[in-house]
Amino acid sequence: MAKCGEVEFTEFFLPDAIPEFCTGCQLCLGNPYEKCPHSRHTKPIIHAILESDALLFATPHHGGCAMSAGMKNLLDHLDFLTMAVAPRKEIFGRKAYIISTATGSTAAIRPIRKFLKNWGINRIGAMGIRMFVDKWERMKPKKQERVAATLRKNAQKFYRLKKKRPYFTSVFMYYMFRWIVKKYIGEGNYPYEYWKEHGYLTRRPF
Repeated sequence: MAKCGEVEFTEFFLPDAIPEFCTGCQLCLGNPYEKCPHSRHTKPIIHAILESDALLFATPHHGGCAMSAGMKNLLDHLDFLTMAVAPRKEIFGRKAYIISTATGSTAAIRPIRKFLKNWGINRIGAMGIRMFVDKWERMKPKKQERVAATLRKNAQKFYRLKKKRPYFTSVFMYYMFRWIVKKYIGEGNYPYEYWKEHGYLTRRPF
């Protein structure tokens, strides 16, 4: 990505960036996210997401072809960004890319992609790297060259990728959750008041 143009990166390494696990207290689902007991860890990440032009997610696959625990913990902490609670208008214009390694990379990518679609991300790309070894250095040189060439090609495509029409699923979820927020959540509750304040009850944010 750095070779594609003038790019600045803000990097968060998991689990160091969020050393505490989400407890499922759901305070962020019924209140501003600052009520999360771990908001001191999530605030810098949320700020970086809202200020960025693009998002990159990287994880190995663990266990039964799942993402790493650190990545799942991050997405659990950011669950309030889902369309049903407090989506951010800035995110609807974002693009994201997911990279995963090992034989179960496709299965690890799939749930991350689903989370990001629930946020309303405009475009999501992904690449799974089947390494069959535990470290990059242990791959055969020829395979390293092939993977590196593919990464460079995908990085260039992602760098040039422009905003497009939102995914059909994003549009569908918006209308479905707008109906739910109006009919079942109702006035006085945080998601309803948030949607009302940002005008989402009357017009699409993308």
